[in-house]
Amino acid sequence: MLLPALAVYVGFVVVPLGMGLQYSFYDWNGVGVATFAGLENYLQVVTDPELLGSILNALTLIIYFTLIPIGVGLILASLIRSMRQGLLSSAAQTILFLPQIVPLAAAGIAWSWMYAQTGTVNQFLSAVGLGGITRSWLADYGTALPAVGLIGSWVLTGLCTVLLLTGIGKIDSSLYEAVRLDGAGWWREFFTVTLPGLRQEIAVLATLTIIAALSSFDIIYTSTQGGPGRTTLVPGISIFRIGFTQSDVGLASAFGIVLMVLVLLVVLPIQRLSKVND
Repeated sequence: MLLPALAVYVGFVVVPLGMGLQYSFYDWNGVGVATFAGLENYLQVVTDPELLGSILNALTLIIYFTLIPIGVGLILASLIRSMRQGLLSSAAQTILFLPQIVPLAAAGIAWSWMYAQTGTVNQFLSAVGLGGITRSWLADYGTALPAVGLIGSWVLTGLCTVLLLTGIGKIDSSLYEAVRLDGAGWWREFFTVTLPGLRQEIAVLATLTIIAALSSFDIIYTSTQGGPGRTTLVPGISIFRIGFTQSDVGLASAFGIVLMVLVLLVVLPIQRLSKVND
């Protein structure tokens, strides 16, 4: 019964991965005759300032795609848990999860309108007396990357909150009763019971959101296309341009393999740490 699923996995994951690995050792434009290039493509990936800059931008996005959503999600999940189960709690979970079901491309387009000079963000800032800091957020070299990152935070916070809330529901309620009997407040309860009890959920979310940050494409392509300049350029955009605009399939494949290795180097230690003392 596993054969159909295995066949699909091999056909759509293993075979393309093997072909990408093969192409990465060739100089090929996707049409003509391929020329063996050895490690030349990989050498270019690790020495080209533009490609290295895109990797640095992706690593920076981890702050917005991982740390902020998980941190905010922990707080929101704890607050929702303290609510009485009912309509208010269900409504809060639904509203928080809504951004997760919005296509990322649509989210990028909608936020690009909101970030515009006459968009919702600047209108709000002007209304509260902060008109002096308004700007075209996605066109400013200093704010473009954080602005794009906050779109990712908005999308992922709901997912983090709902999953963490589910994890809190699995924690033995007697632990909460014990710390309350000892006179612990909300913060003590959070750090001594809730946070340790959510280690596995946090590891899962860290894995998912870090992969989303390092492989980000949709949001950035529809909102900035890597600009202004190269301030929001990420590996996904670089691979797309190299492969389909510059027609350098070998270099694009090599960059894709490097990105996969980078994801594994970041994610695997998180998985190991989450299993310590299990």
